[in-house]
Amino acid sequence: MSISVTVNREHKSTLFCYIFGAEENRHYLLSLYNAVNDTSYTNIEDIEINTIEDIIYIRMKNDVSFILDTDMNLYEHQSTYNPNMPLRGLIYFSTLYSQFISEKNRNIYGKSLVKIPTPRYIVFYNGDDSYSDKMELKLSDAFERPDTSGSFEWTATMLNINKGHNQDIMNKCLALFQYSEFIAKIKEYKKSLPIKEAIDKAVNYAISNNYLNGFFKKHKEGIMYSCLTEFNEEAFRKGIHDEGYNDGYSEGLDKGYINAIIKFIQNAKAKSTSTNDTITQIMEYFELTEQKASDLVKEYWN
Repeated sequence: MSISVTVNREHKSTLFCYIFGAEENRHYLLSLYNAVNDTSYTNIEDIEINTIEDIIYIRMKNDVSFILDTDMNLYEHQSTYNPNMPLRGLIYFSTLYSQFISEKNRNIYGKSLVKIPTPRYIVFYNGDDSYSDKMELKLSDAFERPDTSGSFEWTATMLNINKGHNQDIMNKCLALFQYSEFIAKIKEYKKSLPIKEAIDKAVNYAISNNYLNGFFKKHKEGIMYSCLTEFNEEAFRKGIHDEGYNDGYSEGLDKGYINAIIKFIQNAKAKSTSTNDTITQIMEYFELTEQKASDLVKEYWN
């Protein structure tokens, strides 16, 4: 049975999550864990995937979380650098631990120390900007008042998985290596081709080289859709940044942000996109509530 890739306001599957986050692909996830941690686990049944698809306030769209042995792991894929990953991870892990405590019927108000899995937070980066193989992003960097005491810290380890980086990990995890090579091919081809043609050519390259043991051939349609959505959104977000717009929004929304949304609505109408789809896309791209997105479409559609 083919994996169905869906894109909606609750959760958007990227190819990374598509490959490493599905239950039927736990062998890829185990290989990735072993490569990152220099371990040699062999039983995929030891992996308990516990990804939460909808977090209030913080939308963790591209994550894979799982428990293995005594580790609570969160693997995030990012195509743009985000210094707020430690804070996002802290919020996400608090939800995971709350779920863990509830499921295990642990009493955190008693006199006995409640044992919990050790957090392991990895961010896999494959954007266009240049970064070192490994970076430690720390929550303390965000403190309004600098604190070097080390009394409280939360760390996200960012690994650059662009082609040519972290070769030791790539050598240990064939799935990650082939994923990295595939993304590199898209970036190479889109320099001279429209994005859809570039992705199609990269997929055919992956198929001809039997990447992921036939995975690309079996799920070509889903992979095309996932990558096209991801690269289009990445390009759109980059365009907003380049024009000096703000990622966040206040209750009133600043003028530049409104102008970007108006332009998006006009383009959607020109392409004969339905108003419902446009509302969903605005919610996704601009992180607005359904009511706010709906109001803006009604106001600026005509």
